Amino acid sequence: MSEIALRDVNKIPESEKMNESSSNGKFTNAEEGQKKGTTSLVSEPVKTDGMENSVEVLANSEVEYIESEDLEDVEHVEDCLKTLLSGLGSKDWISVCDALNNVRRLSIFHKEAIISIMADVISLIVKSLKNPRSAVCKTAIMTCADIFKAYNDDTIDSVDPLLVQLLLKSSQDKKFVREAAESALIALTSSVSPLLLLPKLQPHIKNKNPRIRAKASMCISRCVPRMGVEGIEAFGIDKLIQIGASQLSDQLPESRDSARTLLLDLQSAYEKSHVLKQNIVSDEPVITPSWEHFCQSKLSPLSAQAVLRVTNTAREGLVVGS
Repeated sequence: MSEIALRDVNKIPESEKMNESSSNGKFTNAEEGQKKGTTSLVSEPVKTDGMENSVEVLANSEVEYIESEDLEDVEHVEDCLKTLLSGLGSKDWISVCDALNNVRRLSIFHKEAIISIMADVISLIVKSLKNPRSAVCKTAIMTCADIFKAYNDDTIDSVDPLLVQLLLKSSQDKKFVREAAESALIALTSSVSPLLLLPKLQPHIKNKNPRIRAKASMCISRCVPRMGVEGIEAFGIDKLIQIGASQLSDQLPESRDSARTLLLDLQSAYEKSHVLKQNIVSDEPVITPSWEHFCQSKLSPLSAQAVLRVTNTAREGLVVGS
């Protein structure tokens, strides 16, 4: 900006600036921006003197978070690809947001186009997820969700650094960032095969941060119903029951609730699997251990007691309700 322009801005009385900003509708506070799906591009305190005030007025505009279904195709794919990595690595955060939205567009409309540079793209997305500016962070989170939906199991080799950041953001950041991260985790657990994803989630249920443990438990409990009886047996129902038992006594209610849901799903799958086996080998009686005996054989006495308390209480509730 030229010195003349700066002087012109500084000559405007502060009251007129305030009136202009409120009348033209260009400036919104953080709460209004979150309600509209937008946020202020300025996170620094408002300055009221000299050049800082002029820069703040220029920068104080809005960025819109575009939902996946509202994204439009890029006009020139080749041109977009040429500038994609430089945009993602730019020091100008607005350019980074634009590049992230282009990754989303390419993933939706031209998913084959960026496969060759996906490793570099993922690395730069992780960098944006760590960005302290909320607009960049949330846009990066939305980009993760679109990548999971577009590439499904093909993302599994790159998911570790993304998963770490999404679990962090879903557990300790600003509300609108946290909600976006939770949505991205739902997209992940809905799009990637549970058999591939569960080994990636397992280490996080032992994290020192109870909130991260809770989010990881929620992801695991969402994965299991998608596996079916065969998938649960393939992964190992004994492993899953140990996961559920360990989370029953965890610090946060989200962990405990997820553990209860998981254990009830496992009980149902266990009983169904033995019904199927009985039907397959119908000529010979199949002796199967009861759910109670199975829990006692796989868990410590205290853990088995806690698991059976959950599953028996739920069963008694069903009987009473019927």
